Amino acid sequence: MATQSREPTLEEEQERGLLGQIEVHSIDWIPDTERHGRTWQQAMLWFLGNFQYFTIPIGFVGPALGLSLGWTILAGAAGIAFGTLFMAFHATQGPVFGLPQMIQTRAQLGYRGVVVALFAVLFTYMAFNVADQVLLASGLHGAFGWNAHLVAAVTAVLAAALAIFGYDWVHRVFRFLLVISFPCYAIISVAILIGHAGGVAPRPSHFIFAAFMAQFSVAAAYNITYAPYVSDYSRYMPRNTSPRGIIAAVFFGASGSAIWLIALGAWLATRLGANDGLVGLQTVGDNVAAPLGSITAFLSATALLATMGMNGYGGMLTVLTGIDSFKTIKTSRILRTLTVLVLAVIWYAIGESISTSGSNTAVSAVLNSLTLMLYLLVPWTALNLVDFFFVRRGHYAITDIFRPDGVYGAWGWRGLTAYFVGFAAEIPFMVLPPIAGVSYTGWFPNHVTNGVDYSWLVGLVVSGLVYFVLSRSLDLAAERSAIEASERELQAIDVVAEAAALAEQAHPDTHEAATAAEPGQMSTRAPEDGE
Repeated sequence: MATQSREPTLEEEQERGLLGQIEVHSIDWIPDTERHGRTWQQAMLWFLGNFQYFTIPIGFVGPALGLSLGWTILAGAAGIAFGTLFMAFHATQGPVFGLPQMIQTRAQLGYRGVVVALFAVLFTYMAFNVADQVLLASGLHGAFGWNAHLVAAVTAVLAAALAIFGYDWVHRVFRFLLVISFPCYAIISVAILIGHAGGVAPRPSHFIFAAFMAQFSVAAAYNITYAPYVSDYSRYMPRNTSPRGIIAAVFFGASGSAIWLIALGAWLATRLGANDGLVGLQTVGDNVAAPLGSITAFLSATALLATMGMNGYGGMLTVLTGIDSFKTIKTSRILRTLTVLVLAVIWYAIGESISTSGSNTAVSAVLNSLTLMLYLLVPWTALNLVDFFFVRRGHYAITDIFRPDGVYGAWGWRGLTAYFVGFAAEIPFMVLPPIAGVSYTGWFPNHVTNGVDYSWLVGLVVSGLVYFVLSRSLDLAAERSAIEASERELQAIDVVAEAAALAEQAHPDTHEAATAAEPGQMSTRAPEDGE
């Protein structure tokens, strides 16, 4: 199998034109000839993923419950570090599989059973984009007086465009925005540390364990909800990418920016009494040196817009995985584009329907939704990581992931059992905040833990242990023949892909025809009857 990674040259990209740069792949396997990227790019991607003003209100949680600035920062940092560990370990799966995160989950939940996790993941993507749209519309209206409805429409269009262009463009845009926004945040943060950012003396506050755990949980949830994303953005990495290197890059990238802005949010809440992340950022920046605040607020909003594109891209992959689980589809640019556009219309319509509620309500709603996302995603992330690191140890029959009658079956009873048992174990420990007028507090928070929500920790442990125990009956030796057959099939695809790349280099004028044929030639699907 070819292992050489290849990235398009500048001349090739210019010849392709703008539309020719739209990503071809979606849920299909990435051949080795198309693998590219460096580990440091993962650090930059995930640093900017949290380097926008949506992260700032995460730091409002502790102060709102009476927690001091120092304790809020500590709880936020601990929660982010804990949640990012799981996210970072998922990143190692991309180079191994060459597949999006959720389609890999067929190995645990089955070809069709994966839809159970897909519902939770799609909810995560759409909830974030609805909240992001409301935050952008109300935040930019408050900061600059821009028309909120126009902002909502423009952000939906631009986010959809980024999602349509896909993987490489997401990486490029994120790196560019990080380079130009980093100095602004750095200046503001240094000014805060040396006492030149304004603010008032903090109100008396003290340590409150329930508030500390609430801040910890929200921060942990914030990055655990990134777990379904990471392999989507590492699947083009070369197979020989160092697992330790990519874990470190994702961990320090995603946690560094999140801790930084959560601390900034806690300072804004305790020293400036801010209740809007963007307006607070603008205020403190202008306190340092106008118009630094306005520039930083605009760049932060732009970064949030780029994150919406990332969510739209992941949502598209999730929807196509769900459809493919019941009706085999062929990947194409048109199908990817249509899926993104439909998702954009949905999140735009929902966001507009609640836009009159303002950013405060949006932040409150999404922070509450983070709790629900955590309940739904924790059992999945536990069993997925246990399978990858402790059961199958990174060895999979990739072509069988695309076959309902393959070695992983249509319904993975071990994974489904572990998921539902883990979720059920969470219920007595839950503290579900009001969502659509419904709230719930389990028996343990009411009688034992003083209202502290430990349910997600319980779900994490129970789901992982149940899956590990049930997997002891797996016949991994029998899977080896399927893995060997899969590798032979992938090698054949690699040979075709490498030949096409060489032909393209020798005859650049044949590029468009080769590109158009690419999805079918490189399909990892099992042949249909009559094919």
